[in-house]
Amino acid sequence: MKVCIVGAGAIGGFIGTRLASAGRAQVGALARGATLAALRTHGWRMDTAGGRLHGPLAQASDDAAELGVQDLIVIAVKAPALVQLAPGIRPLLGPQTVVLPAMNGVPWWFCKGVAGLADGALHSVDPGGAIAAAIPFEQVLGCVVHAGAATAEPGLVQHRMGQGLIVGEPAGGASARASRVATLLAQAGFDATASDSVRQDIWYKLWGNLTMNPISAFTGATLDRMLADPLVRGFCSAAMGEAAAIGARIGCPIVQTAEERHAVTAKLGAFKSSMLQDVEAGRPIELDAIVGATHEIGDRLGLATPNIAALLGLARLFGRVHGLYPEERAV
Repeated sequence: MKVCIVGAGAIGGFIGTRLASAGRAQVGALARGATLAALRTHGWRMDTAGGRLHGPLAQASDDAAELGVQDLIVIAVKAPALVQLAPGIRPLLGPQTVVLPAMNGVPWWFCKGVAGLADGALHSVDPGGAIAAAIPFEQVLGCVVHAGAATAEPGLVQHRMGQGLIVGEPAGGASARASRVATLLAQAGFDATASDSVRQDIWYKLWGNLTMNPISAFTGATLDRMLADPLVRGFCSAAMGEAAAIGARIGCPIVQTAEERHAVTAKLGAFKSSMLQDVEAGRPIELDAIVGATHEIGDRLGLATPNIAALLGLARLFGRVHGLYPEERAV
């Protein structure tokens, strides 16, 4: 199987290194700059609790046409980058190519076919429909990543926690291709699951990240400090209640209470969210995929979401003041 990792950063490198080291796929990369140079020099590399893991690099380029048609494309870029990147990956796509977006938040395809959301297009995630036009819905498999990783330097990943990957058909149900991809990932050492309801899996992860990510980003607080403040904790619970109400309307019910979820999050201790890490590194924040899309879906369904709206406004303003969110977007 020919596999191309689009975006060989922390999560892309995490997936690419495990797949390449397992030897069951030819794993290449669409990358650029220092990451591309490091991959060409060293191949796939990741530091784990058990030592450094290496994997052979099939091919790497900053030009998708050089890489050619792939069997599986894993998209692991930050959500704000995909709008510009998506048209450029077309040379990787053949009629049978499977596209697996291993990204945070609500993906561009999430609302397609959902009652009450018209054509399902999400302006907050895919303004103008550039992503949907470049990547056919029929070739997408949904994906949820339950793992933590970082890049110590370009092309070198540090695995921090978790091995979970959930894949499934966007429209729901089982399929041979979802099973095939899940098997490939399991053979590479991931805790891989083929889900019959990957949209619900995506919404559940979002429900936990919706408040923790942006609040940590604009306060600089780790998760333990946020949960220890009763006013912040109460605000998080209220916003999560609104997101649960949205989930119930779109076929993604949440069975936990906010307090039960807080108890799970508390086990992470003094943990920095991915959005806080982006702020500290001066990278654009993934606000639209996590909070903007949630607010947009609620608004289109006619559901009141005052706490999510306040969260979006505060985080958006913080991002604009610090140059981490574009001025022209008004979701």
